[in-house]
Amino acid sequence: MKKVILLIVFVLISTLAFSQEKEEGPKNGWTKTGNISFLFNQSAFSDWATGGENNIAGNLGINYDFNYINENITWDNKILASYGLTKSKNSEFEKKTDDRFEFNSLVGKKAKGFWYYSAFLNFKTQFTKGYVYDKDINGKEVRAEKTNFMSPAELSFGPGMLWKKNDDLKFNFAPATTKFIFVDNAFTLPNNAYFGVEEGKSTKFEFGFSASGLAKFNIMENVSMENVLTLFSDYLEDAQNVDIDYTMNIVMKINKYLSTNFTFQTVYDDNAFEGFQVREVIGVGINYGF
Repeated sequence: MKKVILLIVFVLISTLAFSQEKEEGPKNGWTKTGNISFLFNQSAFSDWATGGENNIAGNLGINYDFNYINENITWDNKILASYGLTKSKNSEFEKKTDDRFEFNSLVGKKAKGFWYYSAFLNFKTQFTKGYVYDKDINGKEVRAEKTNFMSPAELSFGPGMLWKKNDDLKFNFAPATTKFIFVDNAFTLPNNAYFGVEEGKSTKFEFGFSASGLAKFNIMENVSMENVLTLFSDYLEDAQNVDIDYTMNIVMKINKYLSTNFTFQTVYDDNAFEGFQVREVIGVGINYGF
């Protein structure tokens, strides 16, 4: 855990150093930017001596920002949506490689310098059912539903202070954050083993400290890197266990429409899993910025 935290800190410090090169302040009015990517992978084998498994996979992702600033008011919004599937010849089912929907909204009123009085809202869930896979007594692959749309879902909001240099470099601190976890009560388990929600209940209430940051910069020509970090500590239960959600997106443009995309995400949330969850996606695909 310490190594992962040190890695995140190192990346953010490096990002901050690169971002200091930008001296421009935010411009008044709306700024709308987005990126749509589609990654496709296929492997096929026929009488291959060293072995191999035929498979096909695709990932679709959307990253859209629509931000507004006018004199002493700033309002930033971000939508993240992604979905991916893979199907291999020797598996009974297609399996998800990605499934995410997240909306972030952050409004601030100028205090002094780069500081703003702020309020934020964050909502995240998934699009479709998620399964756990196993084998039956005959060795056939079987699956059991574990998650679904709005199970789980998280809604967080609260007042705080925002430090914002521009749309690509900002950090928000919210020491009075309200957080709700929503689940389907048919999935809940004894000992709060289903995302921390009590068995038979459909919601869990948390209240604590939240911090989030975004830092984006160009590593070199046609190579951009975006870092998003969110931290949360629940005052009401095990405040020492800090939830961590860190995502790094690197886009390496080949031309206007083709690019190599790399996404690394790590999540620590002891209500979901006692350890770090790690997700990596890399591929060459269609990439359209707008």
